[in-house]
Amino acid sequence: MPSRRVFALVLSILAAGATMRGQDLAYRAAIEEWREAHEARLRADDGWLTVVGLSWLRSGGNSAGSDPSSDILLPARSAPVRVGVFRFNGSRIEFEAADQVPVRINGKTLTSATLRADTSGFPDMVTVGSIAMFVIKRGDRYGVRIRDSEAEARRTFKGLRWFPVDERYRVTARFVPYEPAKKIPIVNVLGDVQEMSSPGYVVFTLEGREYRLDPVVEGPGSRQLFFILRDATSGGETYPAGRFLYTDPPRDGQVVLDFNKAENPPCAFTAFATCPLPPPQNALPGRVRAGETYAGRKD
Repeated sequence: MPSRRVFALVLSILAAGATMRGQDLAYRAAIEEWREAHEARLRADDGWLTVVGLSWLRSGGNSAGSDPSSDILLPARSAPVRVGVFRFNGSRIEFEAADQVPVRINGKTLTSATLRADTSGFPDMVTVGSIAMFVIKRGDRYGVRIRDSEAEARRTFKGLRWFPVDERYRVTARFVPYEPAKKIPIVNVLGDVQEMSSPGYVVFTLEGREYRLDPVVEGPGSRQLFFILRDATSGGETYPAGRFLYTDPPRDGQVVLDFNKAENPPCAFTAFATCPLPPPQNALPGRVRAGETYAGRKD
């Protein structure tokens, strides 16, 4: 018969295995919960599945409505023939509603208003029925982005597709600060270039290979690190232009990169997004088979 010491050792090994399995299950459950929340944001009234248009403003009056002659064309089944006019003068945008059209601006019934663009962080929202419009600025251009809560893409959406959760793709990276923070030119799908602040770079090992990535910070109030990256799966298993990954800020010189949370950019869901593209140094030569895949739909 085995000795008490051997018996105790077997019990400790079994207990350790059970603990590891429990930790693994807890991690998988946390990732699945995150993915469900991510998909819920995509499906929301203000999610990317509702974006149905983007019209760049020209100087002077820009008519909006479902009339085919409108400068800002709205979906015929969702909007009146004439909704109103966006008047653009330099960086000043004013909206004037058409007669007898029940337009609301930031939830209030108004006939006219001067509109803030998205550069303010809180763009003014012009709504009529299921349609919402707001001003965006990209480079030197101003445009009106259109959402429709009854958009076909939203109504027919079947869900996202992901690689299986794999904890090996959750890695701890060494964070090396730039002193001072570095400006990185980020090109978007329109060809516009924006200088974005990068507080440092990360170095990590994945499947035996060492990599380096430069994150950026999206805005003055953001604390998260934003990684715009592509890898050898891009264009095959994952979205061609690359993917996004957000992380918590550095702690004790380290950053946790969980590629199980790598997500497709908004451009995977609408032609009217202005997604940033990965900088050249963020093109990884290896395959990162974790996170969201593409075609982005469940069969």
